[in-house]
Amino acid sequence: MASCRQSRRLLECIGDNFLSEVIDSPTRRDMILDLMVTNSSEQIGDIKIRGSLGCSDHALVEFTVLRDMSQARSKVRTLNFRKTKFQLFKKLVNRSPWETALRDKGAEQSWQIFKNAFHREQEFSIFRCKKAGKEGKRLAWLSGDLLFKLKGKKEMHRQQQVPWEECPVV
Repeated sequence: MASCRQSRRLLECIGDNFLSEVIDSPTRRDMILDLMVTNSSEQIGDIKIRGSLGCSDHALVEFTVLRDMSQARSKVRTLNFRKTKFQLFKKLVNRSPWETALRDKGAEQSWQIFKNAFHREQEFSIFRCKKAGKEGKRLAWLSGDLLFKLKGKKEMHRQQQVPWEECPVV
């Protein structure tokens, strides 16, 4: 345990911030000098205390930081109001017994009940469409004809027939 007040304060601060020390072996003779703290100790692994650094009596601490290599794909879906069946949505919302469901409930609890019912009915009656990514979009002013001419200019420049400035654009 820590003997001086500053050491105890450091340990309290580490504990208060949900940090944990991961080095538990001596790194200099019989003393632990290095302090490695983390807020998620399961992400630090393979901690090894290696041999000394040259003529020094300090040991080398080697560890790996574990992380998930797969990237989460975003599945953004937007509501497609063009295909929405508003009459079905209205029927589904109106069939709920609101007076009995919201009786003797506070404002916050009533709001949560209504919101959950609203979202549940929305799933049945309002279709979702996949949001288009940036790679499929093209600027509005960049028409197919202009794109064709720019490709021709680029090709002429690439073949070094004409300097870029002298290439006809439109």
